[in-house]
Amino acid sequence: MKKAVLEEFYKIITPNKQEMFDRIAAQRTRHLTVVLENVFQEHNASAVLRSCDCFGIQELHVIEKDNQYKVQRDIALGAGRWVDMYNYNLGSEVTQDCVSKLRGKGYKIVATSPHAEKTLHDLDLSRPMAFVFGTERRGISPEAAELSDELVKIPMYGFTESFNISVSVALVLNTIRTRLEQSALQWKLSEEEVIDLKIKWCKKILNGGEALEKHFYEKIK
Repeated sequence: MKKAVLEEFYKIITPNKQEMFDRIAAQRTRHLTVVLENVFQEHNASAVLRSCDCFGIQELHVIEKDNQYKVQRDIALGAGRWVDMYNYNLGSEVTQDCVSKLRGKGYKIVATSPHAEKTLHDLDLSRPMAFVFGTERRGISPEAAELSDELVKIPMYGFTESFNISVSVALVLNTIRTRLEQSALQWKLSEEEVIDLKIKWCKKILNGGEALEKHFYEKIK
């Protein structure tokens, strides 16, 4: 039935949008996701969102302890329309809440630290992975480090100890995406997930998208 609903949506969106949705949804993944913990610089937060979209990462998880996650539109360039963002900002255990939710979905929690022994090339990619990135100055919190299943470092060869957070995210996503592309793992979205995603995108670009979806389901029954 969902496929029939998508076909109804495709009757009213442009061929150009159809081609874009088909091409881009086929490259999306939830096998790899990003977690931002307490990032406070808006331009970095927005750049990370943009990188997630560019690397085909469908979900971004944002832990808001002291800092609210804000997007600068001129940097994100509309990426927020296409990436699913989940915010954790209620209660006193937001990092724990985020990690518990991801673990419940089968994710291995991987945190980045310049003091880790392993690199990105040492990771076993068979399980879905959630990469945790911390604040620009202090990195991940001690709590996030303790909750992580693994710590990895991004090799650096200069005097400074860390990359800018948006650069770190881009480097990790590029490395892991490349490794996944070269593997035999089934890491992209399933056919059903792709259909669901394209329906969601159709609703985003059409006025009254939710009502249209309901109408199409009733029509097809």
